[in-house]
Amino acid sequence: MEIRLNGKAREVGDGITVSQLLDELKLQALRVAVQVNTDIVKRERYGEVTLQPGDTVEILTFMSGG
Repeated sequence: MEIRLNGKAREVGDGITVSQLLDELKLQALRVAVQVNTDIVKRERYGEVTLQPGDTVEILTFMSGG
């Protein structure tokens, strides 16, 4: 199925969760914030939120530095 990830089309498996998407992208859940269709997803729900075709997903990565 196709979703929009950070403004670009991306093919992902049917029934993929936010947690599985992060694993696929090799991103640590503790270092990101995720928004699905304008709703912020709480970290404890990453494994419960299943993406649907056409969903818009924004992932912000936290970085340290000065």
